[in-house]
Amino acid sequence: MYVIAYDIGTTGLKACLITIEDKVELVAGEYATYGLYILENGGAEQDTEEWWQAMCKTTKALLEKTGVKASEIEGISFCSQMQGLVLVDKDGKALRKPMSYMDQRASEIMKKTENYGITVSDVNIKILLRSLLETRAASTSVKDPLWKYKWVQANEPEVYEKTYKWLDVKEYLICRLTGKFVMTPDSAYSTFLYKTQGGKAEWSKKLCKIYGVNYDHLPEVIPCTAVAGELLEGPASELGLVPGIKVYGSGGDATLIGVGAGATEIGETHLYWGTSGWVETVIDKQVVDINAMIAGIVGAEEDKYNYFAEMETAGKCFEWVKDHLVLDEINIYMEKHNITESKENEFESLYDYMSHVINEVEAGCNGIIFAPWLHGNRCPFEDPKSAGMFFNIQIDTKKREMLRAVIEGICFHLKWMLECQDKKIKTSDTIRFVGGGALSDVTCQILADITGRTVETVDNTKDAGAIGAAVLIAVGCGKLDNLGQAKDIIKLDKVYKPNLEHKDVYDRNYQVFKNLYKSNKKNFEMLNS
Repeated sequence: MYVIAYDIGTTGLKACLITIEDKVELVAGEYATYGLYILENGGAEQDTEEWWQAMCKTTKALLEKTGVKASEIEGISFCSQMQGLVLVDKDGKALRKPMSYMDQRASEIMKKTENYGITVSDVNIKILLRSLLETRAASTSVKDPLWKYKWVQANEPEVYEKTYKWLDVKEYLICRLTGKFVMTPDSAYSTFLYKTQGGKAEWSKKLCKIYGVNYDHLPEVIPCTAVAGELLEGPASELGLVPGIKVYGSGGDATLIGVGAGATEIGETHLYWGTSGWVETVIDKQVVDINAMIAGIVGAEEDKYNYFAEMETAGKCFEWVKDHLVLDEINIYMEKHNITESKENEFESLYDYMSHVINEVEAGCNGIIFAPWLHGNRCPFEDPKSAGMFFNIQIDTKKREMLRAVIEGICFHLKWMLECQDKKIKTSDTIRFVGGGALSDVTCQILADITGRTVETVDNTKDAGAIGAAVLIAVGCGKLDNLGQAKDIIKLDKVYKPNLEHKDVYDRNYQVFKNLYKSNKKNFEMLNS
């Protein structure tokens, strides 16, 4: 059985051709990029047509490369970036550019709405209690889609008046494929307007009233494994597919990457390192830590939740290092050469060479510490004004030490979120590690050493989300009984054990790392307001 799973990322889309039989296996993938437009007022936007053209381009290329016929494709699913805002009219046409999960322009609106009277974590106590009572969470981040909606409502009344439905990223694409206005429970929950307590899960009319949200803008909610609709003739022609293919409800990246990692049973923890990063543990009852900004969000399977802690920039930090410490030039070099083009080169990519260089640096980087908050942060502190830094640079500091410090800093932050989770639940001693960061043996070992946990990786780690999307189809069409069986059909790749020789230096640096934000919070506010 052939299916196509689209992995919708922050700056690019990958169409993955996957077979579902005894195993879920990736046959081939095609990738295309699109823009992320950062605005001076804190906005972060994308373009629906760029998403669509990327889908069309990669789908056609995928079929051409593999020789698989369009008529052989039996299902379509998505693993998508979450917490975007796409407002559409009755024809499903986007009324403005989608607002990315990174958008943070609504700070003042959020303050006026929540920050008055008696507050806890800057949220009015009555609003907070009602939200906790109905959802076991609360909208406390300016990057939550609720505030994007409220910003449009306040600043673009002409768009708001034409709005028919509020959709997230994959929901817009499902609508474009099928003409159906739907949303899956995980996307609905990320609005913080979806009631999960006290009976049937449904949109909360009380919370809509509190926040001034038009209840009619909220779409029908369907299970992630349900068929949302069938591919229509028009979009099928543009994609190079045939009409009638079943399009499934799908899921967000925070929902499906854990499925693709094979971490689907209660108590299993996975770490993701892509553009952003997170720690996620499967739980059977919703838990919230309002101070550390961690919530038990709705997962892809009924009666299971994901205790979710997120950092804004993980792999993005390493990309920054590549662009600005490794590749940047200011025309002062006497001689230079591209390591990946050298005849003696044993490395497949610049990232491979960077990993090699990093591995030659002693653990702890001689006391150099990096804070990975290049676009603010969410957990365990919410502060869009926080920023990255290198700390403790001295006259003999080497660039190689700075490169390794970036990897260690990201791992320190992941450990911090693990420890915050352990205050409320029990995370697993063995953790699954997925995403681009898991491609490097050096990074995997550093993560194991810093966290003190056994780290496991899986095949196709960079495509874990697409694999998870295919598993949804497997359940939806009856090939699997439930998502708990995901681990049985996803192959384990490598295992990394902690090197205890590095424990003392990492424990010392970690304590300093945690102090950096507290010591610099006021400085960030002065510089970045």
